[in-house]
Amino acid sequence: MSRTPSAMLPLGTKAPIFTLLDTTTDKYLSLDELKGVKGTLIMFICNHCPFVKHVNRALSDMGRKFQPLGIQFIAISSNDVENYPQDSPILMKQTALKEKYSFPYLYDESQEVAQAYEATCTPDFFLFDNDLKLVYRGQLDDSRPGNGIPVTGADLDEAMAALIEKRDISNNQKPSIGCNIKWKQ
Repeated sequence: MSRTPSAMLPLGTKAPIFTLLDTTTDKYLSLDELKGVKGTLIMFICNHCPFVKHVNRALSDMGRKFQPLGIQFIAISSNDVENYPQDSPILMKQTALKEKYSFPYLYDESQEVAQAYEATCTPDFFLFDNDLKLVYRGQLDDSRPGNGIPVTGADLDEAMAALIEKRDISNNQKPSIGCNIKWKQ
């Protein structure tokens, strides 16, 4: 199991725009039409990564908690499906249903969106304010597969709560760690 850290895109970066296929609805959706009233969480995930599987339930729970409060969740898979067929759009839809995602699960076939966000691993989290400026990037919490620390979502939860409550978000942010994005050759 590889342990690739986030690249840590600079805070204040404007969210790169995109339009991608939502595998749950088979419709193309843009960031502009998806963005949240108070903020937008963009998550680079995939189906097969043990780090993502470790936090899937927390992602679903957090989506149900924060989406009604104005934070839109958007999941994106950018993996090379030719060499990693378990991350194909058909299986993405199955994963979204199984995990009860309350958010779109988009397919970045060209990998241009992952490159624009400087995403490096799964999961990789990017929280933007209502002006689509980056206010948090990094880990969900300190839990990793096999380290015995329970999944709480504490770091990301605190950042989203602070954004909603208009409190300062700490600049002391730890990188996420997960499987590297599977880049095309």
